[in-house]
Amino acid sequence: MNAQEIERALITRYRAKLYRPFIRAIQEYELIQEGDCIGVCISGGKDSFLLAKLLQHFQKHSKFPFSVKYLVMNPGYTQESLQLIKENANKLGLDIIIKDSNIFEIAQKMSEKPCYLCARMRRGFLYQFAKEQGCNKIALGHHFDDVIETVLLNIFYSGRFKSMVPKLRSENFEGMELIRPLVFVRERDIINFMKNCEITALSCGCIVEQGKVDSKRREIKALIAKLREIDKNIEINIYKSTENVNLDRLLGYKLNNKKHTFLELYNQIEE
Repeated sequence: MNAQEIERALITRYRAKLYRPFIRAIQEYELIQEGDCIGVCISGGKDSFLLAKLLQHFQKHSKFPFSVKYLVMNPGYTQESLQLIKENANKLGLDIIIKDSNIFEIAQKMSEKPCYLCARMRRGFLYQFAKEQGCNKIALGHHFDDVIETVLLNIFYSGRFKSMVPKLRSENFEGMELIRPLVFVRERDIINFMKNCEITALSCGCIVEQGKVDSKRREIKALIAKLREIDKNIEINIYKSTENVNLDRLLGYKLNNKKHTFLELYNQIEE
């Protein structure tokens, strides 16, 4: 399939599964405004490539003007991985801008938590890269499954209730914002779309951990699959739980990095 055929499939055969949830997120969470310049962060994986194609189509037919730039940060990919990214971008009709970095090299020298360091450096690099390109927002390809998995990861392994929000202001880059327009899109539908388009996306370009990355996430993914056998609504219920938080039934919570206890609300009612 060529770029035109892929775009046609996106808004016809996959309209209900991909395009409509994408539009819903933009509208419901007010992700894009007139005059925005959005840097789509393309990692080479299926999610970011789909996001780039969706934004490309939306920009063409939007009722208000905004611009999109397709940014590829090369943290130290092999030549084979980088070539695959270029080929897929060409097939999708995306005019990508590539910028090299030595993030993998730095992370590789760390004996502890190389993934944590790599993630932080990559995010900072992307913000800077986007800002240099005149962008005021970066768009990441996190989807519905990423969101609910993150909720459970935080509960089970960090002892906190925290989600992956659809948009976030940068604390270190003034005027920059992160958006996630795929939060209503299911991973299985992305996989089906890429398979139908005959695109083999980069699965993992990491040269540091060599496939060991996100083992906990894989465990959570398997757990959710088992829970789905018991309750088919388990995934949507996990997502909805982040929209239905009852502060008067929590032991504590944080707001603007300040910790609060349920006693504050409890004592106010008593008074």
